[in-house]
Amino acid sequence: MPIRLKKLIGTFLLVALVIIYALVASIIAVAQLSESGPLVHFLFFLFSGLFWVLPAMGIIKWLILEPRPKG
Repeated sequence: MPIRLKKLIGTFLLVALVIIYALVASIIAVAQLSESGPLVHFLFFLFSGLFWVLPAMGIIKWLILEPRPKG
C-alpha cells in the first residue's frame, strides 16, 4: 500500500475514532452518571479521557510500520 494512502486512511480512522468515542462516552455518562457523586464523575471522565489512547496507539503503530519489501 502506498504510504500516502496509508496515512490518509490512518488520519480518517483517528478522526472517526475520536468522534465516535466522544459520543459513546458522553452517552454513557448521561445515561449512567446522572445521580452519581462528583468523585464518580471525576473517575469516569479521567479513565474515559485516557482510554481512547489505546486504540489510537494501534492505528498509529500501523501507520509507522514499514512496507514489506517486494520480491
